[in-house]
Order: sequence, then structure tokens, then C-alpha cells
Amino acid sequence: MSSHHIVREKQEPALLIMNLDGFDSEYLGQLLEWSPTVIVTESVYEQADSMGIKVDGIITNNGQFYAQEHTRLIPFEADVLEDALKFLVAEAYPAVNIIDSKFLLKDYALFVDLINLVIYNPGKKIFPVKTGFSKWVVAGEKVEMMHDINHLEVQGLRQLKPYRFETEKDGFYSLAFHQPFIFIAEEL
Repeated sequence: MSSHHIVREKQEPALLIMNLDGFDSEYLGQLLEWSPTVIVTESVYEQADSMGIKVDGIITNNGQFYAQEHTRLIPFEADVLEDALKFLVAEAYPAVNIIDSKFLLKDYALFVDLINLVIYNPGKKIFPVKTGFSKWVVAGEKVEMMHDINHLEVQGLRQLKPYRFETEKDGFYSLAFHQPFIFIAEEL
């Protein structure tokens, strides 16, 4: 019997690569490990192709873009990231990992309830959480709030500076706040 796992389509999060600048290739390998659907921007395509990544889709407004065989051209109208996320939602993907060099709340806020989002910036894993979120971590882990938060209450965290916290000891930390969701970041 083969040791290869059979992965059903859309069972693993899609991988949307907006920008690879400064992104650790070890983490990229981990994200590619289960053969997700890979979608890249036109500007990232050549780099991904040269790394041997099988690209399933390219977000482009160039209908004549030349790509690998069986690579789907996904048109965008105004905003590459927004149109890529709209495409993934329309195609019923339950989750997406996004590699980008920046994070802006406005880019993701409308999609929090439509698709599970994890955004990887160089050195950070960013994701939305709802009030009451808790997680077990080891002492000394850094947690960053990615935007202003109304009435933030933390347990198990010590504030280092505005928006930055550290876990006090091995165990759970928890967050409570008066918003539908917030984005937090953990160090990779």
C-alpha cells in the first residue's frame, strides 16, 4: 500500500500567493505539502514556476497570458486580492492560506464570515478570531493585535507595548472584546 495520502479537492485550504518577498521557503514547503490549489498573481507566476510550484490559477487581466498547461486564468476587475478572494468564495473553497508582504484589515474584513483566512506575512501568521478565543501555547510566545480593538480583555498574556503581548506561562491565553472579530498575529 502506498504511503501517499489521497486528498480530495478543496479538502485542504487553497494557497493564494500575492507576494513571496521575505517569505521563508521552509514555511512555503509546509503550505505546499498537501498539494493545495495554488493561485498566484501575474507578477508572482514566473517566480513560482521557477521554484517548480504547480500553479492552478493566475489572477490576471491579460487574457493572453502564457502559463503552464492546465493553468486557469482568473480575471480581475479592480483589486487583485479582493477578486481572488471572491473567486475562491464563489468556487466554494472553505479556507485559504494567503502569502503576502503586507496586511490591511480592509482587504479581509468582508471575507471573514465567507471563508477561513490565514495570512502569512514574513515572520507572522495572521488570522481572525471571535470574542472568547483561547489557545494553548508555551511561555514567551508573542501575540500581536493587528488593529484597534474595543474593550480588549486578555488572560494569560502580559502586554509588552501597545498591540504586542507575550504569553506569561505554558497554558491557555484568551481574548474577549466588543467586536464581531479581530485579527491577531503569531510569530512564525
